[in-house]
Amino acid sequence: MSTTAKIDEGRLYQVLVAPIVSEKATMVGEKSNAVTFKVLQDATKPEIKAAVELLFKVQVKGVSVVNIKGKTKRFGKSIGRRDNVRKAYVTLQAGQELNFSGEAA
Repeated sequence: MSTTAKIDEGRLYQVLVAPIVSEKATMVGEKSNAVTFKVLQDATKPEIKAAVELLFKVQVKGVSVVNIKGKTKRFGKSIGRRDNVRKAYVTLQAGQELNFSGEAA
């Protein structure tokens, strides 16, 4: 927990934007005990690890991060662009699990 002390706790509450619940995220979760989050664009791996450990009270084994460019989309005549997304695949230690449903374990 030494990394949590170095990083501002207020920022840790903002680092994780939302959990990603998709078919791919579910398959990755079942295969390698990983959870997928949408995170801030400038979030670092140590920050993401500290945030997950602080908020969910679990041990994190590792963090993988991927940046996804926003697609260009057309809305009639005008052209828009989706936001860039930064995804974090957080691998948990064996025996650890996250519960998003809000029910007490």
